Amino acid sequence: MRMPQLDPEDAAKVDVDQVCKMVDMFIENGFTYFDTAWMYNGFASESVAKKALVDRHDRDSFTLSTKLHCGFFDSEAEREKYFETQLTNTGAGFFDYYLIHGIEGEMIDKYEKFDCFGWLLEKVKEGYVRHPGFSFHDKPELLDKILTDHPEMEFVQLQINYLDWESEWVRSRECYEVAVKHGKPVIVMEPVKGGTLANVPAEAKALFDELDPSMSVPSWGIRFAASLPGVMLVLSGMSNIAQMQDNMSYMKDFTPLTEDEKKVCFKVADIINSQITVPCTACSYCTGGCPQKIAIPQYFSMYNEDMRENMDEKGWTVNMSNYETLTHSFGSAGECIECGQCESVCPQHLTIIKYLKDVAAYYGK
Repeated sequence: MRMPQLDPEDAAKVDVDQVCKMVDMFIENGFTYFDTAWMYNGFASESVAKKALVDRHDRDSFTLSTKLHCGFFDSEAEREKYFETQLTNTGAGFFDYYLIHGIEGEMIDKYEKFDCFGWLLEKVKEGYVRHPGFSFHDKPELLDKILTDHPEMEFVQLQINYLDWESEWVRSRECYEVAVKHGKPVIVMEPVKGGTLANVPAEAKALFDELDPSMSVPSWGIRFAASLPGVMLVLSGMSNIAQMQDNMSYMKDFTPLTEDEKKVCFKVADIINSQITVPCTACSYCTGGCPQKIAIPQYFSMYNEDMRENMDEKGWTVNMSNYETLTHSFGSAGECIECGQCESVCPQHLTIIKYLKDVAAYYGK
């Protein structure tokens, strides 16, 4: 989802050579699970998986997952073409794990209308899928209903990190507890919340350094998620070799967090929550259908950074220039026409239109 890019303004231009090196390192160190999806990296991710992974390694040396998203089919025939294209894109022959993707709100109605759960089980019978499951971005009450109605689903993928553990929007803990109640293994997504938990405020970093200065800041987020009973896997969108080396350094011989270490994670969450302005994970689901081609995640990231600055003293930040540069290639925040497309697909349920107005007002100065 966050592979290294050759062009920061075009997610589809992936640095395949670096991805190949990362894939080789990953497998050589005993790791096997690779996660992709139809729309990741500007719709290039599945094809890159073929080039970097499938074409270069024995099929039994890795496991591959991809997903069915309701935004890309409106009939059973379109859904079948979607799946066949995924098989072609990846060249994998079959998928070890296949997910009904990102269930939230009214999306479940469409998945049920086309009996996507039953369809997925047929793919298992046909040998095209080994393990059926789904990813989820909604309330624990809906998760409980889905797992009650579809006990045949073998696993569930949830957004879990120490920042969202008690979030009134994401409700990580409650969703996790529902999955545990139903006896479903959990795959964790967003363990470092799109990088938010890789760049914490100085006072938060100091707390981690007191525990163990040899551990990187993002390691605490990934290890927090991996320490939860019932978690089978933690996904990490590693964007370069250095990130992969860091992740492998503590996950190859994993040691769960102690209770005291978990308490420090929650203290860090309190610090971050007191300073973060826009809780965006930079998943970029919002950008694909934006008619104004606004670089929403990039603008929010810069805005969050600047909101942590003492602007009365500084008066100017490099992000002011960065914002201006981005507007030469993308729509500015002020060009939002309030169509609501972005908010309808945001897994975090953010009031994106309002935040864009804030960004436009700030950088408009």
